[in-house]
Amino acid sequence: MQIDAHQHFWHYDPVRDGWITEEMAVLKRDFLPDDLRPLIEAQGVEGTVAVQADQSEDETDFLLQLAASHPFIKGVVGWVDLRAPMLGKRLEHFSRFEHLCGVRHIAQAEADDFLARDDVVRGIGLLSDFGLTYDILVYPQQLLAALSLVEKLPDSPFVVDHLAKPLIRQGKTEPWATHMRELAQHQKVCCKVSGLVTEADWRRWRPEDIRPYLDLAFEAFGPDRLMFGSDWPVCTLAASYREVWELLDGYASQFSASERGKLFGGNAARFYGLAV
Repeated sequence: MQIDAHQHFWHYDPVRDGWITEEMAVLKRDFLPDDLRPLIEAQGVEGTVAVQADQSEDETDFLLQLAASHPFIKGVVGWVDLRAPMLGKRLEHFSRFEHLCGVRHIAQAEADDFLARDDVVRGIGLLSDFGLTYDILVYPQQLLAALSLVEKLPDSPFVVDHLAKPLIRQGKTEPWATHMRELAQHQKVCCKVSGLVTEADWRRWRPEDIRPYLDLAFEAFGPDRLMFGSDWPVCTLAASYREVWELLDGYASQFSASERGKLFGGNAARFYGLAV
């Protein structure tokens, strides 16, 4: 089964969604399953993982409700307060929902050392007790904290979103590349090949601009720990769903059918424990 391991839904709220600036006005509307379904069907994608875009338990409830009524949503990466005193009880509550497969906090909006803080590490460490994974969303300058996190929790499953947002627009690879290779040394860490077109020049990006970053990802993580994600609808700032799919599909033409199967679904199903 082909799976998109990273997409979002929302009812647009101008107050809550203040991160959507005027430059991103195309995102100032609702994006719901009926909008996504024809796009994934056109590319032969049969399932998706819906990822939180808001820091609230209401967001987790919203995504779980969508998953319960739309069979193509195979999993949900929600949000809980990782530093809450009653975190264990909240995780116990949410773990009863079959579609919840992971948790994410928008760490890119926090201080650079956020993921290395003791209370955050402690909270993330509880997730595996409930069969949940953790999505790491950081900028390159926050990779050192991410490294500290995975070193402290060597048995916890992690996935790095958007290749940690490399500076594609500026054409920079270091120190991002060095830190990504270090992360890849930890066998419980996977990576999503997602969100890259929006790190490039939105209007003038070319596949060759992104290729060096894909080369590094495949060299470091290999075909068993990478998964395709569209980052829809955020990707529409720079590319259509089809263009995002074709970018990776074209790059992956050099790999075997087995390796492509892992990249476009198998790895996501295994990592998140999806019922496919």
